Amino acid sequence: MTNIPTTESLITGALLKEITGAIDANKPVRKKLPGGGRLHIDRQLPFLCVFRRRGGDGVDAAERLLLGSPSYLLVDGDPRYSDQLNSLLTAILKTLGKYFDRFCLLELWLARTKDPSSDLSFDILSPAGQTPQRFLEELENALLHIRVSEAKPRLKVRYPESVSPLGLTPLLSAEQRQSLNCIALGLAVSPVYLDADSGEELPFRLAALHQGLNRALKRGFFAFIHHHTRERPRHFHELGGRTMTAAVWDTDRQLAEISNGFDLLLYVSPVNSSQAWREFETQRFECEPDFLYRARNVNPSLLKRALFQIPIEQIEDPTLAHIFAEKRNELDRQLTLVADRNTPRFLLGSRQIYGDVEDALLAQARELLVTIAPSEPGHSEDYLDAAQIADLAHTDLAAYRARDPGLKAGVSIRDDVPGILVSHGNLLIGSDARVTRERAKAIINHEVGTHIVTHHNGNQQPFRELYVGMAGYEALQEGLAVLAEYLVGGLSASRLRLLAGRVLAVHYITTGAGFIDCFRALRDEHGFSTKSAFDISMRIFRGGGYTKDVVYLRGLGQLLEVLAAGHALESLYLGKIAYDYLDLIDELQWRQIVKPPVLRPLFLDSDEAQPRVRALAEGLSITELIEA
Repeated sequence: MTNIPTTESLITGALLKEITGAIDANKPVRKKLPGGGRLHIDRQLPFLCVFRRRGGDGVDAAERLLLGSPSYLLVDGDPRYSDQLNSLLTAILKTLGKYFDRFCLLELWLARTKDPSSDLSFDILSPAGQTPQRFLEELENALLHIRVSEAKPRLKVRYPESVSPLGLTPLLSAEQRQSLNCIALGLAVSPVYLDADSGEELPFRLAALHQGLNRALKRGFFAFIHHHTRERPRHFHELGGRTMTAAVWDTDRQLAEISNGFDLLLYVSPVNSSQAWREFETQRFECEPDFLYRARNVNPSLLKRALFQIPIEQIEDPTLAHIFAEKRNELDRQLTLVADRNTPRFLLGSRQIYGDVEDALLAQARELLVTIAPSEPGHSEDYLDAAQIADLAHTDLAAYRARDPGLKAGVSIRDDVPGILVSHGNLLIGSDARVTRERAKAIINHEVGTHIVTHHNGNQQPFRELYVGMAGYEALQEGLAVLAEYLVGGLSASRLRLLAGRVLAVHYITTGAGFIDCFRALRDEHGFSTKSAFDISMRIFRGGGYTKDVVYLRGLGQLLEVLAAGHALESLYLGKIAYDYLDLIDELQWRQIVKPPVLRPLFLDSDEAQPRVRALAEGLSITELIEA
């Protein structure tokens, strides 16, 4: 931040008029103040957070704790500016007093402590005789739930005659507080994010404190508004900011451009799967097949350079900063996979992204393979070829375009694609793909009704990340896709058996098995046909060990738990979102940033789906899906 100015006036009459005029119009205020200060008021709200700089180690970090709040003021604490600061606050509170019967002014400062890196502590100051009890109770409870270090935060509440940091005068006099119907409180935070010896900033601690404090303050202000004013917001997340800075949009755009710049799934999909199968069969399943891949038309190193030039640290909103940082981490790992294709490092990188098979998931997969008997292969006349599959997809897409003509998805039949998949919102069908007539409906709703619909819905959102996919989105995405098969009556026992086989194959490769070992175990121990055992093994061993297939059964199980807990199914189609961020997506919806889905999957309106949807809300296990 800038040094303390010596002659520059902090606030002018013209600036005050501009600020109060914007507040009256309920427009966002985001002003740089003379002297290096900053005022941000997202909209008319009955609270304001203030930080006065006093110099010294850690001050820059301390004031960043308020960034992301929808209403904050950062100013210089030099006593020479006290009168002008008082004039600014008085003007703001008078203007907001036209719309609210009571106002909360909270000042944050850094607690003085001998050991900055000790356990987190909070000191709440509330003026005696003017105590908003419900606000204090909620704020106390929320602060105690913040975790920066292992120990639980320490907290105390004091009731002095006036509130201000040591050495500074109160922001408002008692008479002003009374005339403005304002309650002024203070919150001293220990600098737990500073190293005790060097005084250096500890960024992970600072980020955890920033996220936790931002949430705690919203909870506190929600209680204040509900119990000490006439306003009645529905949820504390409604108090979050709605105005996004340029840094947010730039970061989202750059991350999406990098994500769209390569397709990991296509890079690791063999282009000779049919030929590899024929050679494997000719060699009596004794020699590991050689898979060929398309050329990589990107330079991972250059993309990584661009990736880490994105200044995510400039994003004030802690929720969005966290979401974007996690996406950057995932893109970094995915680009490493592109570079490491067909090397021993590839499997290690894949395991970093998708994780290993959990004990409970492995046990469930084994149970399904024992419970469900292997099925007999269908007759050739029951199969649809690639052109017939494409016709069904075109019919479904036409029905969706009748609801939203803006849907741009296309369908392509390609020689270099094994099976059927969606890439960048388009359906790609391998030229030798065949599916049984009874499976075709399930596959179309899996690919079109889920993957293409969520891609399209995400593309209608303000953030591009919701169509390229949040970090870790595959589990929820594939869980929804498999659930679509169930809702249209196409999730057969054999299909679940196949998903369980994929989990076993991931377990085999991560515990040291080779392609032939995996193939034989699936065929000889678990009853898969030679072709199915080959296909499963190919999916897992492609590229050097692509373990994504663990997410199908895992994601389905997680989805059933989410729906049984009361989460609305339809809301999960608003884009390519992830289980880990459902709470954050809910927050962004309350803040009116993320919108409801534009397209609703067609199958949700069918008569056969309705009783199944109701059953999901009551709670179903994967085994019960078979019985249903």
